[in-house]
Amino acid sequence: MFPFPSASPSRSVFATGRALLPLGVLPLCLLTASAFALSLSDLSNKDAAGGVKAALETGATLAVAKLGVENGFLNNERVRIPLPKILEQARPLLKLTGKGQQLDDLVIQMNHAAEAAVPMAKPLLLDAVKSMSITDAKNILTGGDTSVTDFFRAKTSSRLAVQFLPIVKKVTDRSSLSTRYNSTMAMAPKMGLVTREQATVEGYVTQRALDGLYTMIGEEEKAIRADPIGTGSKLLGKVFGALK
Repeated sequence: MFPFPSASPSRSVFATGRALLPLGVLPLCLLTASAFALSLSDLSNKDAAGGVKAALETGATLAVAKLGVENGFLNNERVRIPLPKILEQARPLLKLTGKGQQLDDLVIQMNHAAEAAVPMAKPLLLDAVKSMSITDAKNILTGGDTSVTDFFRAKTSSRLAVQFLPIVKKVTDRSSLSTRYNSTMAMAPKMGLVTREQATVEGYVTQRALDGLYTMIGEEEKAIRADPIGTGSKLLGKVFGALK
């Protein structure tokens, strides 16, 4: 069972394998404070898990809507994708050889590539929320600032990377500098010069697009925690309001 406090406000208990133990004998690490437990004691497991799912669905939807539009990445300093480190380090030399504008164009293309790919994430993100276990919901509700990011990354990153890559490549291949970079870096991972993700522009952008997506979902979830009533959802207000 989900180790939220029981619905009885007079006696908070947690289920164990064999019996119900008084709340006071449990390790303190399970609680942030006694007031936290008491404020959650009116929530059923169903409400608590439902509130977490609603928060994640809202956060994922808003994050995709904000990033999956023109300049959604490019104009957002929090997730804007810069040049791969090696190209950035070579910028002074490339500018001297007349490649400065190509570098600027590549940055624009990379960010537009991420913007084009992100809308594909929404169905998979929502599927992950629907399949959330009671344990997942508990970890998110009582977890730290990275709990939402950790959940989505674990559940969706591999599949999203596969879906994002061809879309990103279609956009970044429009840059001649991207093509030359990929050719030059073909052997770099084997030599230990760069990670496999940075060996191609599309691999680098795909990873940064995923990082940006999870970052924004986390930011949306923080906003819900800060003002659950402001979401207009009674369930979100009830569940996340109980944490205050």
